[in-house]
Amino acid sequence: MPRKVRKIFVLDTSVLLHDYNSILNFQEHDVAIPIVVLEEIDNFKKGNTLVNMHAREFIRQMDKLSNHNMLNKWVPLNGSKKGKIKVIRDTKPEKSASDAYESDKNDNRILNAVMNLKEEFKSRKVVLITKDINLRVKGRALEIEAEDYETGKVKNPDHLDIGYKELKLKSSELIDALYAENTVLAQNYMEEIPKANQYFIFQSGSKSALAFYNKKTTHLELITKSTAYGITPKNAEQTFALHAILHEDIRLVSLSGSAGTGKTLLALAGALQNRTVYRQIFISRPIIPLSNRDIGFLPGDVKQKINPYMQPLWDNLEFIKSQFKESDKEYKRIRDMVAQDKIQIAPLAYIRGRTISNVLFIVDEAQNLTPHEIKTIITRAGDNTKIVFTGDIFQIDTPYLDSQSNGLSHLISRILDHPLHAHINLKKGERSELANLASNLL
Repeated sequence: MPRKVRKIFVLDTSVLLHDYNSILNFQEHDVAIPIVVLEEIDNFKKGNTLVNMHAREFIRQMDKLSNHNMLNKWVPLNGSKKGKIKVIRDTKPEKSASDAYESDKNDNRILNAVMNLKEEFKSRKVVLITKDINLRVKGRALEIEAEDYETGKVKNPDHLDIGYKELKLKSSELIDALYAENTVLAQNYMEEIPKANQYFIFQSGSKSALAFYNKKTTHLELITKSTAYGITPKNAEQTFALHAILHEDIRLVSLSGSAGTGKTLLALAGALQNRTVYRQIFISRPIIPLSNRDIGFLPGDVKQKINPYMQPLWDNLEFIKSQFKESDKEYKRIRDMVAQDKIQIAPLAYIRGRTISNVLFIVDEAQNLTPHEIKTIITRAGDNTKIVFTGDIFQIDTPYLDSQSNGLSHLISRILDHPLHAHINLKKGERSELANLASNLL
């Protein structure tokens, strides 16, 4: 049997900032890091964001590997079945990317390094791994094999569990029992035991019922529409979402869906309804600056800097306030909660290292977080903390994430069927007829 030839995978900056352990995920194959990537990583090492943390962790790994070794030679990676690693230079080959694209920008230096490797190791397969789509395209134009970093990606995001099932029943016996008793033993009516915290729309002829499977009691429970701080669900999906937010045994909720389906509004309304259960309500979303302007360019303290990015959350809070008159106690309570920091913006950049207790934490636009960032947020949870993630896994605003690799997709796929987690995908837009028209036809 012929000996298997090891491949050489060349990693760029986007991969290392996405997963600082990526160099260990290529089995027995070798890994090469262009020297320009080390320069780029150096630019990210200072700061409080998770990207900065990833940069520092990668540099520590390389320092440990280079102890008593020169990284211009192949150095064994940790683990008996791992390959080797080497830092490679980007001297211009005979046909260089800089000539083809008429620029000495860093991307072209990375491509030059790959072409040098191909020339040096003609008998081995050399593959560029990058999360930068354009760099993959540029590489392929120069006959370089280029792939996305696949570790941790969800294989079929279109088929992520929507969190509920619509079942047409031959008999109305189950529906009648639910309305008569509010709760029934699931095994008496269903051949297959449902997943934890799964929701159902049961239909039989003209009869229908909404239900929830409680894994702790192994019962199906009848769900009726309930209003939370003036907000009433407009469809079954929203009813399920609000139920999950209000349920005391569910500590982690993920709500996915396109714009206008009510994800953020329901999360805020449910948080206000449960205000006495928690010490504070934290609300946040990833900061995705436009035109490369970071929050440091804005005047004021941290709160003033991030408020423009959090305006959609404040807009939803204002909508909830608008359900009441200024003289109503609910209106005054929301105003007082904001003034007393009972409702508080929580910058995600400063969450690492904290323990958050007695808090309902709403993280909006969670599809713009990496899987590691999602994990970091959840691991901050202390006693009596609930976290609600909302987002649209097909609407990504960062260049190095997609519907398969973003943190929200990763969360939904990995924690389904856990008693602490509930997921609902909201499909029906409820913002307005005009918004629905744009979503469906434009």
